[in-house]
Amino acid sequence: MAKLINIKSFQEFLKSGTAGGVILILCVVLSLLIANTGFGDAFNSFLAIEIGYHSEALHLEYPIIIWINDGLMAIFFLLVGLEIKRELVEGELASIKKATLPVIAALGGVIVPAIIYTSFNKNTEFAGGWGIPMATDIAFALAIITLLGNKVPSSLKIFLAALAIVDDLMAILVIAIFYSTSLQYEYLLYAGLLFVLLLVFNKLGVKKIIFYLIPGVFIWYFIHHSGIHATIAGVLTAFTLPTTPDATESPLEKLEHLLVKPVNFLIMPIFALANTNIKYEEGMLEGLFTPLGLGIALGLLLGKPIGITFFSWLAVKLKISNRPHGASWKHILGVGMLGGIGFTMSIFIAILSFANATHILAEAKFSILTGSVLSGVAGSVLLLLTDKKKKVQ
Repeated sequence: MAKLINIKSFQEFLKSGTAGGVILILCVVLSLLIANTGFGDAFNSFLAIEIGYHSEALHLEYPIIIWINDGLMAIFFLLVGLEIKRELVEGELASIKKATLPVIAALGGVIVPAIIYTSFNKNTEFAGGWGIPMATDIAFALAIITLLGNKVPSSLKIFLAALAIVDDLMAILVIAIFYSTSLQYEYLLYAGLLFVLLLVFNKLGVKKIIFYLIPGVFIWYFIHHSGIHATIAGVLTAFTLPTTPDATESPLEKLEHLLVKPVNFLIMPIFALANTNIKYEEGMLEGLFTPLGLGIALGLLLGKPIGITFFSWLAVKLKISNRPHGASWKHILGVGMLGGIGFTMSIFIAILSFANATHILAEAKFSILTGSVLSGVAGSVLLLLTDKKKKVQ
């Protein structure tokens, strides 16, 4: 008998992601308006204000923009980590047969965009940004496919969710390995000991979420000072939360349920508001046709669908995986296009890549926005046309 799966959290994730995606779009528009009016300089000055506490023993005083990108985004990564673990335990990644297609598809969606970007930017000052077009924005992608409703097979929505989660896991690994500064091993040791403690709590059957979150805050502090990007602390903490493969609400699912709305309605919009305030300057449009702009935009617009579709086709052809029930190859291509909506994660990696080069970062963000918008529109149109053609037949 098939195991009962608690899909309440997943339904909440999809449901909230739709509205959250709309709010995210509004914040992007608002941020662009602020940047291109007289309020732009004042807004940047506000983001540069340092808040927090500082002493010889404790340093927690940073600009507001750092608190957003390193602090609030750690909570976003905590939610992503919870999603990844739940899918590994009870969802689309719970068995080798289930996991192979989204995992292989995500691998293609990571490799091909990176190759496209590198082909344009090898041996240039932009070479370090190869991770930018690799990522898929879960909120935007799921918001669009959910808004399409019954025009796409339900299996396709699950496939996209699993694909985006695996994609984010790969992006997290890339951030941890390639976009971290010199390491402070003493702080890493402290963080590692606390992580082991949380694993012990899990093994002992500790169910109270607070016993995981409080040490998680300290893990964030130690990782932040270690040289590895602090948002990784969210994923590490998430992986220690207890869960179950049945319909009983576990601590992991309870925390996931509590975080979905704050992340989608507050944290991600704040991130978008703070990080997409791109001031349009003369030559920026032309910048789309520079190696940097082409590498990012084409990596998202072409690399994602080509990589996801080809690797999926290869997995099915080799009988490693099965195509999602009721989904055609046009559906898979459409999902691949939606995977080109890099937005949040792509901007995040761009910030890590070009933090000390403001003009390059602005051009990168503009290319990300362009590639993401074109990918979202193209994917939506293809999925709608595929549904219309199916009905006519």
